[in-house]
Amino acid sequence: MLHQTPTLDRVFHALADPARRSMLERLSAGPASVSELAQPLPMSLSAVGQHLAVLEASGLVKTEKVGRVRTCTLDAGALIQAEKWINERRIGWEQKLDRLGEFLAQTKPGTET
Repeated sequence: MLHQTPTLDRVFHALADPARRSMLERLSAGPASVSELAQPLPMSLSAVGQHLAVLEASGLVKTEKVGRVRTCTLDAGALIQAEKWINERRIGWEQKLDRLGEFLAQTKPGTET
């Protein structure tokens, strides 16, 4: 059951923080500079940089420095892996709940065969 990859662990770790989710939400609209990402957040530029480092390590964000401006872009590829993991669990639980529903329907009083 522990066949999860370190990459998946890093993605979920990155998604666990509301500030990082806010940055990803902004990047879903298109590339942004570090300053643009920092603007709505109540933290220092240094703290934003630390959050970006986590997002980069997870593979969710790519950055490129041109001159003095570091531009960030969303890389949704890492989200696909997380989505796949979540969907596998969802499908498994739906199947279990369907079987439970069938069992309960068969064991209702007065429906014995």
